[in-house]
Amino acid sequence: MPREIPVGPVIITFTPAGTSTHRKDPRTVAEALQMAEEKTTDKNRKPISQLFGKHKGILGGDGVAYQRAIRDEWD
Repeated sequence: MPREIPVGPVIITFTPAGTSTHRKDPRTVAEALQMAEEKTTDKNRKPISQLFGKHKGILGGDGVAYQRAIRDEWD
């Protein structure tokens, strides 16, 4: 348990995932398009391109070189 939970009796409640206030799933295509538009106009949104080349990947190197090495094993 997190340390900020006080010692003593507690009441645990469960909230179904569909009623979460953190994420709203669109019910129609129009809602999905509106949500996508809101995401793209968010001024705090950072482009994914700023991450290109920052992570070495699971295999720790050049992904293209790895793929070529795997293909070289084929007959």
